[in-house]
Amino acid sequence: MNGLSRVLLIAAMLVPLTASALYRCKDEKGLTHIGYAPPPECANVPVYEVTATGTVLRKIDPTPTPEQLKAKQAEEAKAKEAAKAATEAQRRDKILLTTYTSEQDFDRARDTALQPLAKILEGNAARLKAVEKREKELNDELEFYKAGSSKSKAAGKGREPPAQLTNDLALLKKEKEALAQSGAKAEKDMQAVRDRFEADKARWNELRQTKK
Repeated sequence: MNGLSRVLLIAAMLVPLTASALYRCKDEKGLTHIGYAPPPECANVPVYEVTATGTVLRKIDPTPTPEQLKAKQAEEAKAKEAAKAATEAQRRDKILLTTYTSEQDFDRARDTALQPLAKILEGNAARLKAVEKREKELNDELEFYKAGSSKSKAAGKGREPPAQLTNDLALLKKEKEALAQSGAKAEKDMQAVRDRFEADKARWNELRQTKK
């Protein structure tokens, strides 16, 4: 009989008949503690509820610290997100296999998805052409006033361009900037569409190879 068994046997002989279990633990220094209640020395380690003969009835984990609780919650959240991502990936794989039958299907679907963005670029180009035409007209008019203003100043008179003219030029400048931003976004979105369909096509081929 080893030392621990003898301790348990002695404890069983000393414990009242009404007590049916003991609490055993090994503290952070490796020392074993036994008592009728969970030993305070083992507040930070697991405690085992055992019978008088040493049979483990249950394990009592220590109360986690706020830092440990936060870390556990973060780990659980990370595992949950990973499981969610895996489920979503399986769903997308199933859609790829049931939606497309050839690589040409991907190309046709890609071209269809690109059409609205291409129309935005076409509309922007047409509007930009009109804006630049109007801008040239206004600049020509502005030059007329500038030339007249120089002569007027030489004659001791002032002739400034109408406020509406300069306001219209400022508005046209803002519209050109907005068209440029819209075009850049459309180009970026088009590239994203191309990349997505290429990635889906590669994944589809990979899935088909796996199934062979």
